Amino acid sequence: MRDWQPFLGLPLWVWLFVFPTCLALYCLWQGPKAARLLQPIWRILDKIYKAAGVIGACFMMVILLLIIGQMVARWSSMTFPGATEYAGYAMAATSFFALAYTLTQGGHIRVSVLLNLNRHTEFWLDAAAKFIAAITATYFARYAIKTNIVSEMINDRTQGQDLVPEWLLTTLAMFVNSPAKWGEMWAATGSDWVYTPIWLPQLPMSIGAVLLAVAIWDYLTRLLALGESQIHEEVLE
Repeated sequence: MRDWQPFLGLPLWVWLFVFPTCLALYCLWQGPKAARLLQPIWRILDKIYKAAGVIGACFMMVILLLIIGQMVARWSSMTFPGATEYAGYAMAATSFFALAYTLTQGGHIRVSVLLNLNRHTEFWLDAAAKFIAAITATYFARYAIKTNIVSEMINDRTQGQDLVPEWLLTTLAMFVNSPAKWGEMWAATGSDWVYTPIWLPQLPMSIGAVLLAVAIWDYLTRLLALGESQIHEEVLE
């Protein structure tokens, strides 16, 4: 963890692993009291997960529209440059934005043979599985963000035919720059289309990975505070 830079005076791994683990232990210790304290946060997080699922569904519709666009272009003897790349980006966005919501709805595949032995072992095995999954998802989210940063640093660009307008890149860059630089950024922005920077399609991956890590930590605390899993699989007939 040598490259985990300090944040607010503490190493980043303390914020990402130690504090969530302490919160989970507090939920196990206090139980209903911790549940009452965290209920407002849980309601907000549930809305965020649902919103991410809606965004994932919207990107799925984008895939459909791109396929229709390709069909129309083929029938009209026209070209649709970058359509394949755009569809790939939309597919990745669909998958990652839907991760957290799918978890909360019990849509991920889980092997529950050992969980069904008895109720006591079910609780502790489920807690251990969620804790390991939370650690793994947090590592993945951290390095997904680091991938975004490295791609922006080296100005990595797509090798395909897909292009994006410069104003879109400037708009997104505003979120990571101080307002004092906004005027200078827009002054240097033209009306041209440029090859897609790799960090742009990587953004949904990072956002989805972060939401998944938060969701697993979240449902670990719910399990420890309430004494039973809050992930209920849908019944298929």
